[in-house]
Amino acid sequence: MLTITEGKIAVQLARDTIKAYFVTGKTMNGSETELPNVFEEKRGVFVTLTENGMLRGCIGHPYPESTLKYAITDSAISAAFRDPRFPPLHIDELDKVEIEVTVLTPPERIKAAPKDLPSKIEIGKHGLIVKKGYRQGLLLPQVAPENDMDEVDFLGHTCLKAGLEPDAWLTGADVYSFEGQIFSEATPNGEVIEKHFEKKK
Repeated sequence: MLTITEGKIAVQLARDTIKAYFVTGKTMNGSETELPNVFEEKRGVFVTLTENGMLRGCIGHPYPESTLKYAITDSAISAAFRDPRFPPLHIDELDKVEIEVTVLTPPERIKAAPKDLPSKIEIGKHGLIVKKGYRQGLLLPQVAPENDMDEVDFLGHTCLKAGLEPDAWLTGADVYSFEGQIFSEATPNGEVIEKHFEKKK
């Protein structure tokens, strides 16, 4: 787990990386500033940009295959400039977007009969990955509570993200869960908070 101080550094690193890319056209590699040791650990990470409450970009590294600092800098550039759902971020938008960094635990396959999968998912705690063949979809833990989804909705939307039928989780798709530590700017370039979601009753 990261401390709130390390979380603030993670978000600032993402913002600094995007800002530097506008100036230099190059990606920071994290060595420009001295970072806590945790940034050398291999972690999965997603960087999310929102503008006026609307998604503006979200890309990441689902698996802990690279260092935290590299995963953040690479994901920040990808979320800002390479998310195929959105046009590249314009420099005038930089002071209008809120940046969120989600640090992931390694995904683990949920070992349960398909009908029992919903009971193994905790809304607000778990993110999901659904895989079938070459298709894969991922939704972060914050997506379900922020969109008022229950467990079945969450499974269905993750299947749709993978380009599958919404009930693919019942018909042989593999489902993985992971947890995420979420650090987010409360306002654009403002205070960084750690997000927590109440367990759904």
